[in-house]
Amino acid sequence: MKTVWLDCRNWKKEMVTTAIESGVDAVLVESADVAKVKALGLISVIADSKEAELKLGKDVLEITIKNKKDEERVASLSKEMAIVDSQDWTIIPLENIIAQGAKVVFPVSSVEDAKVALTILEKGVWGILIRTDQPAVVKEIVKYAKGIGSQLALQEFIIKDIQKVSMGDRVCIDTITDMKLGEGMLIGNYSNAFFLVHSESVENPYVEPRPFRVNAGAVHAYILMPNGKTKYLDELKTGDDVLITNQKGETFASTVGRLKIEKRPMLNIIADAGNKEVSLILQNAETIRLTKPSGEPISVVKLAKGDKVLGYTEEGGRHFGFKISETISEK
Repeated sequence: MKTVWLDCRNWKKEMVTTAIESGVDAVLVESADVAKVKALGLISVIADSKEAELKLGKDVLEITIKNKKDEERVASLSKEMAIVDSQDWTIIPLENIIAQGAKVVFPVSSVEDAKVALTILEKGVWGILIRTDQPAVVKEIVKYAKGIGSQLALQEFIIKDIQKVSMGDRVCIDTITDMKLGEGMLIGNYSNAFFLVHSESVENPYVEPRPFRVNAGAVHAYILMPNGKTKYLDELKTGDDVLITNQKGETFASTVGRLKIEKRPMLNIIADAGNKEVSLILQNAETIRLTKPSGEPISVVKLAKGDKVLGYTEEGGRHFGFKISETISEK
């Protein structure tokens, strides 16, 4: 996900409301309008004002690149964020600035502009500043910016064995989003191999669907997070962002509304993922499902040897949730 700001210095209440409703991270306004923003809803404000969360000219700089000296100034920034502007893209070596890690916020007025800025060098600028007076354009850009950089290459896991294990502490993750068929979360016993555990969005004769929920497995398991890190299920808490993935590998973030940890009978699902064995411990219940390559959910109690389900693997290991290039064996 990328940082998205909206330039509202030409005050329009409708645009600030759109920013709040669309998930924009902050709005840039004149100092006289800070109180107006705060009256409309909770969102970070950038302004030349002590009431603003981010101070324009201190935390956030505005720099127009005209020459090499301006470029070097931006590239050398360490803590500040810089709105980098120019009237001529051809003289903006954004690649050099991005490569040096500066927090560059680039102005855009369309989703096409956003796609270019956010994918330069496959990494893109740190964030974008939307300049438009069209609410629909804001929504389109935010949807794109919050979803990019997180297309995952899912693969087929072939079920090898299903083993009953002892009672364990199981975690249900209740989000603030109703998930659809084919959507769930990536969970695994190991930090480099995750099963796509399907949401409880399926009609069944036992309980009402809970499309906001993923019955994610035992407390020790890893979950893949929106920022590429992992967490143990037991570490999650209300307010955390979690990664939701569908059968195509498309992802978006939602927020944890609540966790339910209860003792339940468990199953160890073992599968082959190419040249390695992977596994996940899940609750032993009809309503717990993995995801077939077609996107169709399949109950863990109906799994059989040779069935194919979706998953995701990475190379290397993890250190405090961060991906590292180190030989680590988990089994």
